[in-house]
Parts: sequence; structure tokens; C-alpha cells
Amino acid sequence: MTKELETINGKPLHPGVETLCEQFKSGKMDRREFVRLSAFLGVSAASAYAFAGDPTGGLFKEAAAETPKQGGVLRVAMQVQEMVDPATFDWTEKSNQARHIVEYLTMTGNDNITRPYLAESWEASDDLKTWTFNLRRGVKWSNGDDFNADDVVFNFTRWLDPATGSSNLGLFSAMTEEYDTGEKDDSGNPKMGQRMTEGAVEKVDDHTVRVHLNSPVLSMPENLYNYPTAIVNRNFTKDGGDLSKNPVGTGAYELADFAVGEKCVLRRRSEPYWGGEVYLDEIHYIDTGQDASAGIAALASGQVDALYNLDISTIEIAERVPGVFISQVVTAQTGVIRMKVTEAPFDNPLVRKAMVAAADNDQILKLAYRSLGAVGENHHVAQVHPEYAELPPLKRDVAKAKALLAEAGYADGITVTCNVGNTEGTWEQDSLQVLKEQVAEAGIEININVMPAAQYWEVWAKAPFSITSWTHRPLGTMVLALAYRSGVPWNESSYSNPEFDAALEAAESILDVEERRKAMVKVEQILQDDAVMVQPFFRSVFTAARENVKGYSTHPTRYHQFNTVWLA
Repeated sequence: MTKELETINGKPLHPGVETLCEQFKSGKMDRREFVRLSAFLGVSAASAYAFAGDPTGGLFKEAAAETPKQGGVLRVAMQVQEMVDPATFDWTEKSNQARHIVEYLTMTGNDNITRPYLAESWEASDDLKTWTFNLRRGVKWSNGDDFNADDVVFNFTRWLDPATGSSNLGLFSAMTEEYDTGEKDDSGNPKMGQRMTEGAVEKVDDHTVRVHLNSPVLSMPENLYNYPTAIVNRNFTKDGGDLSKNPVGTGAYELADFAVGEKCVLRRRSEPYWGGEVYLDEIHYIDTGQDASAGIAALASGQVDALYNLDISTIEIAERVPGVFISQVVTAQTGVIRMKVTEAPFDNPLVRKAMVAAADNDQILKLAYRSLGAVGENHHVAQVHPEYAELPPLKRDVAKAKALLAEAGYADGITVTCNVGNTEGTWEQDSLQVLKEQVAEAGIEININVMPAAQYWEVWAKAPFSITSWTHRPLGTMVLALAYRSGVPWNESSYSNPEFDAALEAAESILDVEERRKAMVKVEQILQDDAVMVQPFFRSVFTAARENVKGYSTHPTRYHQFNTVWLA
């Protein structure tokens, strides 16, 4: 059954591929999930697509009658943020600024399929606990160094050093161990942390790196395109640890000009690019501020050629701008109205459950986002995630919310303050306003604290009650590992439940799609029952660009991949 399939390194197929083929042929798995999982196990995306009945390879299906042209400057309206350390990037905008300077071991395309990048191939052990990455030869850093295994080992080691403060510590938790930090918590108990297990990353030779996991992980290749996993030069720390001041990279572009809040200018390098021909002379990111109408005005006037984000409040305006096309994609992007479970009053689960019981997620989607998405279920796994398991629908119950508040000691009601930065648009504040009106009926008064985006980014993980925009991740297990696993850097709710951690770890290792969904029932249910968040909806995202911008489309995570973009 598998003879039509080819691996990206010419070696024999992983034994798990036979299982995937059987599930696809029997209708238990759709085409996209088959291609995605096959790619994880080292099957070439082209042969997986062909096996699944799509010989086009899934990408670039629009008519390709035009020949790409060299030259020109692509100007994109996007907030320009600091660009110091890729390992600690916490917003997509930062990674877009850096994405054409420093690159990744793998690349996940608009179709959510992961393909080789700086790693030209990989292979997994039968038990998914050992992953071998074969690095691309002939790649040069912009400072003249050869790209090799030392760079990759340096990055893994740095990501998993707790002193770095990288979210990768949660994403690659199967490479870590628990240790005593030497500090005490409020109860006098030892504070435990996570650090890389000795021997977790191995340099086999100059172009081969082997990763050893404590438990099986299926999504290792896809995890390596999460935006804080950009590969920096092995001397990054020695040379100052600031990409904006010392922008050494393997990418096709170099940093020509940079000012936070104003602009980021990328210029094509004069040396031949290892990845082949690129077309744009320069890429300019221009900061037009948080006002959505300012971006539209810049697009209409010709100041910019494309928008990073088209706010839903301006879609109708954009539709009336001549020579502009709008791109839409269904995603797992969401806004999480989360409660920090370690701080009063949210350290009382009864208060959190009252908040959740008084909310109507479907109504928030309708009123705050014009129904342009899917209803959330307060566990951060989206319907577009392949491992999503459907739970019984949530039902609003104001009487139950009042009773829970009374049991928690707030029979006369409670007042709380929720922070919002509108970092991805005014829908964040609109969502909070609808929730405020809903929970007021149960005796919960929410004071909304609207903050400038830059100020919100400074406190997003610290405040007791906030709404934070989370970007799309291709797998539900991926976002759960980043946001809710005990002790990880991006765990803004400070949630910690060993039962949840164990259930998530088990789900991450399962290849069989039906068995993985069964395992996810427990994962989702635990998180939902613990009432960590009101998570109203997953949203479709929109961008707009002028019609002369060719090859431009919306990535589900809004990653910019401009090496094949050109201007007519």
C-alpha cells in the first residue's frame, strides 16, 4: 500500500506510515491530516499529496500564467516591535520582522503541512522518542560562517535553559527534567523548575543532530516552526544577544534600517541565497499604529502595498478600495479571557466557575466578531485542530453562577478588573464588553481597563484578569503545551494540574488519529472543568493587499513568507 510514498531522505518509511495509509484508505482520516502526519514521519509532502489523490502538491493552485519579475519594494503595514532575541519572541509581528533574516529548521506552509527548510530531512525512531535531523549543506551565515550542527545544538541548549525565559521550554518539555530551583513558595515548599535533560540534544556530525526525548512526541518537526524557534548563529550570545544590533542570519535579506514603532527595512543580500531566487529588492514594515482605519488609509493612498491584519471593522471599507484584494483564512486564532488561578479572587475555583457559567460564548461571537468564526469551548482546542474532540455543548446558567458566587462568599456580588490591549483589534474590547453585560446578571461587575498595546505586552502574563490574543497553532496539543502545562513561561493563568499534564503528554504521543481524539476528551474536559478561562470563539483572520502583489496570501498564523512574493 505504501510503495507510492517517498521519504525526504530516501530511507525506508517509518512503520507508522502503514497505519496512516490504512486509516486514510478506510476513511478514518481526511487528506490533510494524512499528509500532515506523513510529513511528520519523514514522507515527502509531494508524494503524500499524490498518494492522497492531489498531484498538484497542495500549494500554489492559482493559475501561474505570469512569470515572476525581479525587483521592487514591498511595503507592509504592521506594528514594528523590538527584535532583540528570537528565543523570547512573544508576538508574531516580531518574528515576521526577523523571519527573512534568521530561518527555521522546518517550514509549515499555508496548507499546515511541514516541509524541510534548514533541515533538509529528518527521521523518527519507531517509538517517536529519537529524532534525527539532517542539516542542509552549503548554507552560509551573513558573517561568513558555515551553518552546521553547532548552531542547532547551541539553539536547543539555549531554548531549554530556564535563564533564557523562552516559551520553547514548554513546547519541548519532553527534552526537560524537573529540578529544585533552591527557592521556596509561599508555603515553604521547594520551588521546582524545568531544564534540559542531560544528553537531550546530540551532535552526530557537522550536519546531523539527534534529539532524545523522555516521552514520544509526534509533532517534533512542526514544533520547530513555532516562531521562537528561529535558528540564530552559535555566537549570538557572545556577540551581544541582540538581533536588531547584530543581525547575523542565513536568510535572503539583511536588516538595513530599524526603529521600534516606526519601520523595519529589509534589503536583499548581495550574496546568492542558498534557497534559490528571491524577487523583492526590499521589504519595508511600516508602523501605522493601532488604529485600524490608519492601515486602510495607507493602503488606499498607496503608502503601503499590504496589511498584516485587516480588522473586521474595516472589511467593508477595504472592499471599496480599487485594486485591492482581501484574503481570508479559517484559523485557531482566539482571544482568551483568562483568570490567574493563583491570585484572589480567582484562586477560588467557585469564582471562576461562576464567571464561566454566566457567559454565553455564542452570543459573544455574534456580537463581537459578526459570527466570523467558530464558538469556543473554554479549553483552547479548536474545531480546525485535527485532534479536536467534541464535548457536550456549554449552556449559560445565571442561577448556577449566582449560587456559586454565594458559596464562594460573594452573595452580594463581586467586582473585578480586566485588562485589554486590543493588540489584534478592537474585537478584544468588544468581546469583553459583551461578557461584562452577561455576567452582570449574576452579580459580577467587570471594570474594563483599556491599555495601549505596548503597555499590555509588558504585563500580559502578570495581571490577575486579562484578555490575551493567541495566534493559530496547527495542533491543539501544541498550544496547550505552550499555555497550560505546569510551570511553562507562557502559562499566563499560572494553571497547574498534574492530571492535565499527564493527559496532555499521553495525547502528544499517539499516532492513531481516532485514539488521539479519544485521549483529547480527557485533556479538554479537565481544562474546561477547572474553569481557567472564558474563551468565546476562534476567529477567521483577514488581510488585504494591492492586486499587483503576487504570491501574497494569509498564513493561518499570519507568518510572512515573502521569498516567492513579487510585484507586477
